[in-house]
Amino acid sequence: MPSPSENGHSDKIQSQDVTEGLGRAPARAMFRAMGYDDEDLAQPLIGIANPAADVTPCNMHLDRIADAARDGLNAAGGTPIEFGTITVSDGISMGTEGMKGSLISREVIADSVELVAFAERLDGLVVMGGCDKNMPGMMMAAIRADLPSVFLYGGSIMPGRHRGQDITIQNVFEACGAVATGQMTEEELDEIERHACPGAGSCGGMFTANTMASISEAIGFAPLGSAGPPAVDESRDRVARETGRLTVEAVKKRRRPSDFLSKKSFENAIALQVAVGGSTNGVLHLLAMAAEAGIDLSIEAFDAISRRTPKIGDFQPGGSRVMNDLHEVGGVPVVLKELQDAGLLHGDALTVTGETMAEALDRVDPPAIADLNVDYLYPVDTPKNEEGAIRILTGNLAPDGAVLKITAADNLRFEGTARVFESEADAMSYVQAGRIASGDAIIIRTLGPKGAPGMPEMLGVTAARDGQGHAQDVALITDGRFSGATRGLSIGHVAPEASVGGPLAAVQDGDTIRIDVAERTLEVDLADAELEQRLDAWSPPEPQYTTGVLAKYAALFGSAADGAVTHVTSEE
Repeated sequence: MPSPSENGHSDKIQSQDVTEGLGRAPARAMFRAMGYDDEDLAQPLIGIANPAADVTPCNMHLDRIADAARDGLNAAGGTPIEFGTITVSDGISMGTEGMKGSLISREVIADSVELVAFAERLDGLVVMGGCDKNMPGMMMAAIRADLPSVFLYGGSIMPGRHRGQDITIQNVFEACGAVATGQMTEEELDEIERHACPGAGSCGGMFTANTMASISEAIGFAPLGSAGPPAVDESRDRVARETGRLTVEAVKKRRRPSDFLSKKSFENAIALQVAVGGSTNGVLHLLAMAAEAGIDLSIEAFDAISRRTPKIGDFQPGGSRVMNDLHEVGGVPVVLKELQDAGLLHGDALTVTGETMAEALDRVDPPAIADLNVDYLYPVDTPKNEEGAIRILTGNLAPDGAVLKITAADNLRFEGTARVFESEADAMSYVQAGRIASGDAIIIRTLGPKGAPGMPEMLGVTAARDGQGHAQDVALITDGRFSGATRGLSIGHVAPEASVGGPLAAVQDGDTIRIDVAERTLEVDLADAELEQRLDAWSPPEPQYTTGVLAKYAALFGSAADGAVTHVTSEE
């Protein structure tokens, strides 16, 4: 190993705790049982955190990607130590009680990878992600361990084809709503179901997985261009091999997350998110990652950056294009370069490669959007929308904020009548029965981090509404989450959540709800005294779970406004 880098970290590498000295003979004996030799044990031991699983197409191919990363590590002089962790499929569990486990899986992934890195004295990490919560969970683990680490995305699925059109899982969810109201036959739904997901990879639109993969580039956790290659493309394997090589370099240079992550890094990530119309889940996950890194990031920052950053990407769910379309014209660097040239990106933010963002973009040299002649990317001076896609609303229903994504020509003002539900299932029954009408404000509460517990996503409800043609004239409001595939007037992350006495708990059927997106307000038409009186009379609901993992995390989760983190930070 070289002498200590300019970062000032110790010359000793962590794995020497288990590989050097007479007293470590038992540890070396166990390594030898697994086929490691003297040369292997003299090199940095680098973990490959691999959430491969047969429970989701997003992760079913990750063993192949891990093998390519292993090749890159070996070629660069690192010793791969592969280990597994969990994943859950949001797309499969969506709309069921099981969806309450989704956000919890982010925490379990982060905990498990941190623990292996700590216990086994690893020197660095390749952290891999496929399904939605893998991405933030892996990056959170790397931040906590603060070992030289590079994020590796498994790649997105190719679009399916139905009657000459590209389709994704979003189309399947929305088709269910169309069938419920007779706008589509069950036979066509069956056709869509059978063709929407043609193979391995994460959901193809700018949903949560592709949003977080794109953010991994913008924040500096992954090399530029690494988010784009599809899961089934051989270029995905090249990305994996390069990730292995870069991880060894980061170990040798002692380049840790704490060396390159900064407030500017997070602001770059937000700028990218709002410019491409990324998932609202990106708000939750970036807040959580910032909390892990000890970086002061507030939910208000998302709105401030969205106000000054135009929306220049038009992808599903608001548009029709998918991640592979972006990849074919140069990938995420195309968007980052456009933002940098417009002064909307911090070019001096550092990255895992050791370069600044500006230096990395100069090296990659992506094409200018104005030269591409495509209908889904827009120059900053002639954007799709003048402001970015994310809006943070506040008001007497959301004192600590709520999150809305503008996906198209969404209504800037809405006034409607509250229809209150205490569960997703009851709300779904109401929508599927065709009872919704223009002007409904559907309130789905007690689904926050503590109340559900686990803050489940509700793509089923939003897609059923949208499939019936009510994306713009029926509001959905919840202290839970909406999917990255959600579009329309869908407001989530309402904080404080109802289960801890947030104002959403006081809303009653028939109340008037007012939303003013331009003014960033979410209000119930009640005098302060009336709202306070109702909350004084309110009693907390009984816990949904009193034993097991859901009960544990219900006790640990913090507010969505702070990322729904589950650990005590140094500031606390």
